[in-house]
Amino acid sequence: MTTQSLALTLPHARASRRTAGRPSLRATLTQTLMMAWRALKKMSRNLEQSFDVLIQPLLFVPMFASIFGGAISSDGKMSGYLPLLIPGLLAQTALTACMATGVQLREDMDKGVFDRFRSLPIARIAPLAGPALADVARYAVASVLTLAMGVAVGYRPAGGWGIPVGLALIIMAGWSLGWIFTWLGSVARSAQAVQGISMMIMFPLTFMSNAFVPASTLPGWLRAFVSVNPVSHIVTACRALMNGGALTADLGWAAAGCAVVVAVFAPMAVRAYSRKM
Repeated sequence: MTTQSLALTLPHARASRRTAGRPSLRATLTQTLMMAWRALKKMSRNLEQSFDVLIQPLLFVPMFASIFGGAISSDGKMSGYLPLLIPGLLAQTALTACMATGVQLREDMDKGVFDRFRSLPIARIAPLAGPALADVARYAVASVLTLAMGVAVGYRPAGGWGIPVGLALIIMAGWSLGWIFTWLGSVARSAQAVQGISMMIMFPLTFMSNAFVPASTLPGWLRAFVSVNPVSHIVTACRALMNGGALTADLGWAAAGCAVVVAVFAPMAVRAYSRKM
């Protein structure tokens, strides 16, 4: 076969392989769970990569509570600031944990791990959805540790059934926002680039929200951004759930925002990953 005929044949062979070898829905779910198990095994063998969810809550809760508690709380005491702070820190911790999703994906792709998946008849979404599913465990650990540390320094949530619902909301938000960083990991050229871009996304979303200070204390132009920031809706809904067990409209807005993020960035991540295959 000549070089010219081979060049004409390869695109058709790739196209036929993509269409003829598409797994069923059941096979896709099985492959996704296998990839999730692989990611969990990798986490257990590299605990230093999970320091952001193991150590950060233990540092941030007492640090933010001690620094800002007396200045922001109405009674001048740290305990009065904790009902506002802990739900905000829950959102920030989950968002910080999301960043590792894209960085680790890019590192795996740079090391050639995903090259091995090219020869396997698996769904294109499985290598992406599997690690994203495994990261739910990281978000859960980070959320529980943040809440536990908050209770240790004096936080007393009174939401009852709203406490686990609030934690579930944070975990769901972390999983959905993680698709943004999964897409970044698929299109960026290096893990360092993914980390740098992720930091530029994370800081405005968390610090330009109502996570640490009441929105009413902010300048008008900043308050306008805070009001449309999806993190603000997540934090407000979590506060209402954990502090009083109340269902508010922010819960619906937060759920809708998470659904939109997944609907937009999950297909974009799969498309970008497929182009590299």
